[in-house]
Amino acid sequence: LTTTAYSENNMFKRCIVAVTLVAAAYGGEAKTLWSSYSVSYLRGNDYQAGDNSRSVVTFEYAATTSWGSSFMFFDRLESDNGDYETYGEFIPRFKLIDFHSSFVKNLYFVPSVEMVANANVGNTNYLVGLGTDLDIRGFNYFQLNVFARNNDQGDNSWQTTVSWGLPLGTFYYDGFIDYATRVKNLTPGVDRKTQMNFTS
Repeated sequence: LTTTAYSENNMFKRCIVAVTLVAAAYGGEAKTLWSSYSVSYLRGNDYQAGDNSRSVVTFEYAATTSWGSSFMFFDRLESDNGDYETYGEFIPRFKLIDFHSSFVKNLYFVPSVEMVANANVGNTNYLVGLGTDLDIRGFNYFQLNVFARNNDQGDNSWQTTVSWGLPLGTFYYDGFIDYATRVKNLTPGVDRKTQMNFTS
């Protein structure tokens, strides 16, 4: 690591620790307004990357509290050829201010951490950003977050995340879109292209 990269990585880590301490301080005052969790199992075939067939077990937890909200999930991927991977994200949102009777409802401070581990590699990315809830007719919620990413591998980059919940009669449609800019110097001479993850 260069001195600059090491300093930036430490800055992001300190920021995450500071937020955790703030959250602990809120703990005595916090009130949970609602919470939900789910466990799902998926079996898939004909993957273009990695082994042809794999299973995925996902645990998700979401909550809205008096100080903001939090969301976390963990995926455990196991392929038929013996490959495996564990991936998780934790995204708390700390409310800074409310805007009443406005399309933009509020402003959040949003730190985040991404963790991945498999037989070959383990790395952690730290993200820090701002978020808001938008008042869009028909949606239970529509959230927008913009992050600066401190990538464990490669140069720093940017990410935008949109998430939503939309009742459709007896059905409920929710999901998220992550859009991340190119990561330079992932390995010497190799960049990771701009990417989008659309999950619903």
